[in-house]
Amino acid sequence: MVVAGCGQKPEPTPAAGGAPSTAPAASAGAKTYKIAISQIVEHPSLDATRQGFLAALKDAGITEGTNLKVDFNNAQGDQPNNLSIAQKIASADYDLVLGIATPSAQAIVQQVKKAPVLFAAVTDPVAAKIVPNMDKPGGNVSGASDTNPMAVAQLMDFVAANMPKIKTVGLVINEGEPNAVIMAKNAEDSLSKHGIKLVKAPVTNTSEVKQAAQSLVGRADAFLITLDNTVVSGVDGIIQVANDKKMPFFSSDRDTVEKGAFATVGFKYYDHGYQVGQMAVDILKNGKKPADMKVTVPDKMDLILNLKAAKAEGIEVTDAMKNAVKDKQNNIIQ
Repeated sequence: MVVAGCGQKPEPTPAAGGAPSTAPAASAGAKTYKIAISQIVEHPSLDATRQGFLAALKDAGITEGTNLKVDFNNAQGDQPNNLSIAQKIASADYDLVLGIATPSAQAIVQQVKKAPVLFAAVTDPVAAKIVPNMDKPGGNVSGASDTNPMAVAQLMDFVAANMPKIKTVGLVINEGEPNAVIMAKNAEDSLSKHGIKLVKAPVTNTSEVKQAAQSLVGRADAFLITLDNTVVSGVDGIIQVANDKKMPFFSSDRDTVEKGAFATVGFKYYDHGYQVGQMAVDILKNGKKPADMKVTVPDKMDLILNLKAAKAEGIEVTDAMKNAVKDKQNNIIQ
């Protein structure tokens, strides 16, 4: 597992003889791979996951435009479109299929039965019925979860320990996303241990996100979002309200912190995608079966702070807050 929040690209997968591959031009008769990717929506975390995935393939000598054909599909947050994409992929022949985010992975798993399937950016693959078991997924499916339940607890512990004026946290959430519901429950349980209340503002699409954030003003002392694709896609609206009203904003992913939230406990999604890409290389080049590949979770996480966002949100960043960050060079964003 790569170091959470690491600013460097993971090391290339070694080729035979120990030297990194450099994606040579396809020779006559060389294998050309066909991969389909289904992504529920485009936003920084999911895009970085896809970029990391393709980078891992390239580092192993599987390069788009040379010996790799990629069929990329964006559902644009629309569930009927998401299902239609999965059905289209299932009707064609691919060497491997990748589902990015819980809704896309669910649809792909339901439809694609012949090709190897990997997933990424999925909060709880067992609860979402993507795999029956994390250690022995079985069937044609494996991948990487993008959350460790302890991440939410650690973030809420940080809030309670360092920001005693926060008594109520407002959560903008699309409860139609199973991943968001699971993480919301984890957050609520963690906050309740500190006597902090969670208040929800539900949305059904991205256009409602800013209005939902505005509805929490006066009812909450801070904002929180989970790995909720609908909400993350409209996060600019929450950042604007947080800055205007001087309310701390906590997220569940690094990309949103880089964009303008104050803090999270997390990692780089590029690295997450790279890890899944390495699994794909094992399947394509080494004949590994998804059934035998353990589903992984982030196990090296860190607190990530954005000092510029803190100033915009009226937060006084103390030495104690900074000292809670392990890798200060990479995870204290100036």
